[in-house]
Amino acid sequence: MHDAPPDTTPNAPEPKYHALALLSGGLDSLLAIKVLQEQGLRVLGLHYVSPFFGKPQLLGHWREEYGIEAVNVDVRREYLDMLVRPAHGYGKHLNPCVDCKILMLTHAKTLLPKYGASFLVSGEVLGQRPMSQRADTLNLIRKDAGVKELLLRPLSAQKLGPTPMEESGLVDRSRLPGIWGRGRKDQLALAAHFGITTIPTPGGGCNLAEAEPAARYLPILKNLAEPASRDFSLSHLGRQYWAGGYWLSIGRNQHDNAALETARRPTDILLRLRDLPGPMALGRQYEPAAGVHPGQSPHNWPADVLADACAFAASYSPKARTQSAEGAEAGRPVIMLVRQGKGEAEIVTEISVTPARQTPLGWTEPKSAALAAWKRRS
Repeated sequence: MHDAPPDTTPNAPEPKYHALALLSGGLDSLLAIKVLQEQGLRVLGLHYVSPFFGKPQLLGHWREEYGIEAVNVDVRREYLDMLVRPAHGYGKHLNPCVDCKILMLTHAKTLLPKYGASFLVSGEVLGQRPMSQRADTLNLIRKDAGVKELLLRPLSAQKLGPTPMEESGLVDRSRLPGIWGRGRKDQLALAAHFGITTIPTPGGGCNLAEAEPAARYLPILKNLAEPASRDFSLSHLGRQYWAGGYWLSIGRNQHDNAALETARRPTDILLRLRDLPGPMALGRQYEPAAGVHPGQSPHNWPADVLADACAFAASYSPKARTQSAEGAEAGRPVIMLVRQGKGEAEIVTEISVTPARQTPLGWTEPKSAALAAWKRRS
């Protein structure tokens, strides 16, 4: 987990803030900070970064556009550990919104001494989200994160009980809003009040809450013993296919091909046609998850699996399909290069296959329906 203070001068004293605020970059989190800044309070934004959300490159933009200082906080490993078994379940897709907020607030509490801050801020709005922003859930998050006396939700303050920060007079409760519900009219009016003309999206843009990325993530969670950030990044590249526990990524264009080459780990396999243009394909070898039979997803692919993957990958080359259909004999084979290892340890072999979209292993794309079925069984 990493976070960087705004002042990177060696031995410079840490700046002092009244509060630390969760800053997703969505409108609500920005407004929560602006409301407190208007009262003369110094607030530092904590922008949490995981494999599924985070825009660390926008720190300068938030400072220049909105006058908000922020630091990036990397919680990728902690987030993956939580995602496998969230205590409070998933939302509509694969989003563990309640556990996500608990994780961030729990960690944010540990940063209070570092920045000299006395309380935490969140942009949550009562009743805005069905899973994580109901009154009972807001109380649960505050309790489980251990921040009951430390957390202020300024946008809905008038709809919630007073906090120690308000009771002490540090924060003027009478100047805090009482926004609630799913509408955005009040937030837009508040944005206009602060002169905010560039309106960001309502949330932080979490891929786990989107149908297509969530479907691509599910096989990774099911099959890998210790999924890493790089695995979820790979799931965004090109076409994604699984055959049981075997994972194959196939490029759609030259950009995808180059990205797959860059994403390759020493244990991965790269497949490409020897004599014809066509896509790059990457087979990820990994340690199987507990309960997954090694014969279904080994971290060393046997020869028949390699041949099956080569035939399937070759079928995405129009030239290979045309050549295979030409001549006196139907199903003329093509040559695929198979690269394993990297650098001096790389081994290149050739496999002769007939391009085929339907193969014995039956490669299939991840579907949202499979995610829904898995959640019902879990």
